[in-house]
Amino acid sequence: MSLACLFLLITVTPVVFWWATALSGSWDDPSADVLIVLTGSGMEDGIIGMNSYWRAVYAVRAYQREHVGEILISGAGDEHPPLAETMRSFLLGQGVPAEVIRVETASKNTHDSGVNIARIVAAEPDRYRNRKLVLMTSDYHMYRSQRVFAKAGVAVLPRPIPDIRKRYGARMDRWGLFGELADETVKVAYYRVRGWI
Repeated sequence: MSLACLFLLITVTPVVFWWATALSGSWDDPSADVLIVLTGSGMEDGIIGMNSYWRAVYAVRAYQREHVGEILISGAGDEHPPLAETMRSFLLGQGVPAEVIRVETASKNTHDSGVNIARIVAAEPDRYRNRKLVLMTSDYHMYRSQRVFAKAGVAVLPRPIPDIRKRYGARMDRWGLFGELADETVKVAYYRVRGWI
């Protein structure tokens, strides 16, 4: 009986959409001087996964609409080449000039990205002083990411992209999305215990 109720809750109600929205926070879409884009999933042979793809797409759109001065992509994952390089290639293919894109490839996870971006910002104060830093990542990933950056000492404005909120429309995908949200919530708890957020 409880499994049937859970099935109905996930597939019929908007609980997945609400959960992703709660994790995403504000949807102000602030303009950026520097857009920090976090990598996500990767596939074999240097191909970006779905959430990396959507993050890259929205970074291209931000550049096209707002002429962002710098796009800083952070993350390597366990992929070769590093995911940040693969996402850079995607942005180049969509017409973003090479001089606008900067990559950070030492990070293996969100915590690393916050720490490594903090080091970059601190090492180049003239480059980043008085520039608006905007963090772009998936809706469900923003809660943890923004807090990681704050803990690392980097003041960023959140700019979530509709990832789970976009995929939510396919009813049969909702179980997988529920799993992603549960996984992210466990990571939030883990990061809290570690003192990373």
